[in-house]
Amino acid sequence: MIDNSFHIITFGCQMNVHDSQWLARALEARGFCEAPLEEARVVVVNTCSVREKPEQKVMSTLGRIRQVTGNSPRVLVAVTGCVAQQLGEKLFSRQVRLVAGSDGISGTPQAIERLLDEPALRLSLLDFTSHYVEREPGADTPSAPVGFVNIMQGCDNFCAYCIVPYTRGRQKSRLTPAILDECRHLLDRGAREITLLGQNVNAFGRDAHGDGVSFAALLEKVAALPGLKRLRYVTPHPKDMGPEDVAAFADIPQLCPRLHLPLQAGSDAVLKRMGRKYDSARYLDLVAGLRDARPDIALSTDLIVGFPGETEEDFAATLELMRASDFMSSFSFCYSDRPGTRASRFLDKIAPDVQQDRLLRLQALQEALSQRWLDARVGQECEVLLENASRREATTDDSLQSWQGRDAYGALVHVPLPAGDHTGRLVSARIVEAKKHSLVAEATGQPW
Repeated sequence: MIDNSFHIITFGCQMNVHDSQWLARALEARGFCEAPLEEARVVVVNTCSVREKPEQKVMSTLGRIRQVTGNSPRVLVAVTGCVAQQLGEKLFSRQVRLVAGSDGISGTPQAIERLLDEPALRLSLLDFTSHYVEREPGADTPSAPVGFVNIMQGCDNFCAYCIVPYTRGRQKSRLTPAILDECRHLLDRGAREITLLGQNVNAFGRDAHGDGVSFAALLEKVAALPGLKRLRYVTPHPKDMGPEDVAAFADIPQLCPRLHLPLQAGSDAVLKRMGRKYDSARYLDLVAGLRDARPDIALSTDLIVGFPGETEEDFAATLELMRASDFMSSFSFCYSDRPGTRASRFLDKIAPDVQQDRLLRLQALQEALSQRWLDARVGQECEVLLENASRREATTDDSLQSWQGRDAYGALVHVPLPAGDHTGRLVSARIVEAKKHSLVAEATGQPW
């Protein structure tokens, strides 16, 4: 076993993935090297507590780690992220010696080094910081065509079902110069697309930590950076989506015509009980405004099925709003209690079998909407940002290899290309076939 080896296991959202990628680079900059789980001296479990039974998932993972490592005290296990923030020092065991919450992850590299030097020590990094803490630079990694940049942390909304304000803390905006510096670094290393990340991304700058730059102004500043071809962001809140945010889809060419806009429910009664601070009419007005600004915009969403008190009429309203919004895709889940939230104390819970029945009906509708959107793409021209070779058969021509990437709408596209490394290149293509979850295209130009 190599003493400075590490292995990271990640659950949850794109922000968690981004946190894990930063932690890996920070450890590599300190002389650590990545290794398989069974060979690692340090194992980090980066956790998410948004969905159902995350604690059980973490405990199961810790059990697997103990099994693989033989419960050796030589192996240092750290638990980071939302479940770490939620359970805190209850996670300490013979192997778990570091618990770092959402703000504490920035101190994790130093903590790991200290714990390796002091085998009897345990550390918890659970305090929320008063401002966005800039992280130490990590080791440079091979360039990637898509870069992700955090612009804020936490959330002030306190929706009735959501644990994020309790595990991620209150909203803290990052300073604009630091954001732009990170974007420049990614572009200098070959990124052509950047996604801005935040729990409530379009509320950037509205908290006490903002530096006077609005979210729409930040989009303009990032879009103006040399070398940027595409710009995206996740995840906005409909109540904070102002006219300037909508207009950005018409005014900023680099801003991709794709938006993930969480709806959660289509019933006004359910939305009010959730504490979402918008109603169905406001949401549909927003959809109409977005389509006026960018007629081809593709919308996706989040949906919660079986929220406490949801009637069949409430559920029917959700289906109707899905049709009206014509979502290209959605993430849908049955409601589950999260500890400490207001909804966890609601008494009128929906029976699991009713929840599951509604979820299946909702997902059947979404599958039909998604397939209709994919089918409508056939014959359209697009540009594909190539990410890697795909397993799909290219053609009967042995000189061609299938590559996959994303178009401006975020759809996965497979394109046969001449053999070679096309990672990070753009290629003009025409969609020739719609599959169940992806598109097939033929190149109409050379990758560049």
